[in-house]
Amino acid sequence: MTTTDEKTASPYGELTDQAVQRSRQRLGVPQPQHNPPHNYEVTADGARHFAYGYGDDNPLYCDPSYGPRTRWGTLVAPPTFLYTMGEDAAPTQDAETKALLKGDPFAGLGSYQAVMEFEWWNPLVLGDRCHVLQAQVGVRVKPSSFGGRTAHVTHDYLYANGAGQMHALRRGTWINAERHTSKNRAKEKLEQQPYTPAEIAEIDAAYAAETRRGAEPRYFDDVKIGDTLQPRVKGPLTTTDVVVWHLGWGMQLTPPGAFKIAANIRRKAPGLYPPNDLNIPDTVQRLHWEPVRAQELGLPNSYDYGGMRETWLCHLITDWIGDDGWLWKLRCEHRKFNYIGDTTWVRGKVTDKQTVSGRNEVHLEVWCENQRGETSTPGTAVVLLPTRAEAARLPEPPAATLQGMVEHELATFRQDI
Repeated sequence: MTTTDEKTASPYGELTDQAVQRSRQRLGVPQPQHNPPHNYEVTADGARHFAYGYGDDNPLYCDPSYGPRTRWGTLVAPPTFLYTMGEDAAPTQDAETKALLKGDPFAGLGSYQAVMEFEWWNPLVLGDRCHVLQAQVGVRVKPSSFGGRTAHVTHDYLYANGAGQMHALRRGTWINAERHTSKNRAKEKLEQQPYTPAEIAEIDAAYAAETRRGAEPRYFDDVKIGDTLQPRVKGPLTTTDVVVWHLGWGMQLTPPGAFKIAANIRRKAPGLYPPNDLNIPDTVQRLHWEPVRAQELGLPNSYDYGGMRETWLCHLITDWIGDDGWLWKLRCEHRKFNYIGDTTWVRGKVTDKQTVSGRNEVHLEVWCENQRGETSTPGTAVVLLPTRAEAARLPEPPAATLQGMVEHELATFRQDI
């Protein structure tokens, strides 16, 4: 779950029809990327650093000598490595487009990430570069459960690999809520107790028991509805874990760089660097590792990123399907914060299996559950598995180009309005 804190926002902002109309005028308009990608190219080091950042030492991602012995013939990047990639594919903007995209139509409202969806069609492999095209594809106004209205804004991030093939889609929905209604929402209470030696031993035993399917194929023929995936444990979450995650993921939100580089950015966008207790400007992202900043924003403790839990779900799934399987779709909702000190158990089970257009699909229910028994991120996934007679067939994207995918997505969302 990702929140925003806007200094210029009205404390009791209202969702106006004018703001909705202004947002809808942006549908399908490519939006430029403000930061360069963390990785311009898939390298063995970059893939390994990313995988290690979420606790995965799968040799398919980490050992360049392993990939050539698999069906892929080379090292493959982890599924959510796309977060670190993507040279900007947006065309040069004219004055009218710049004016259209200037500012946030929903400034003054509280905003949080609610849903993230992925589809993967081709892998990113060693030496690959890729381009990304971002476009807003949906705006829906819905009533709030606490009164008032909310605007659900959906953005597509479309990725093409170095050969120009569609690699993946990342589709995120953010809910913009009126602040005067969200004040009625009960604040999340957090009571964290020190872990006992027995609890730490249980977590360590779970780590020790984890296995990976790897080179042994998991055949579609053998999977049964109701099968469970071996859980993965992530935690107890520490500030160190967040720092190591950033080494592979990059900064994403805050432009990259330190000292003079950061100072140059701060001169242009001082709102990205609110001062700390010593009056030192520091990134807004520090609420993820600085409890004091999180508490200033009304949260009891620092917390992880939604992208971390999305990646943990991928870890669960890719370990289960093995080298010969393919993770096609993942959808998840971030419903609760995952605080520093929490332990997350990543779980899944098979809910269906079917053969569609030659694809051997296995449908999964997956979720992240904390040590208090609360589900922080529920989700669903579709994987493609080999049979004993044939390899898993990669899916076809709905369109062959970035712009074609934008048009496809716009048509899909218009049908839903």
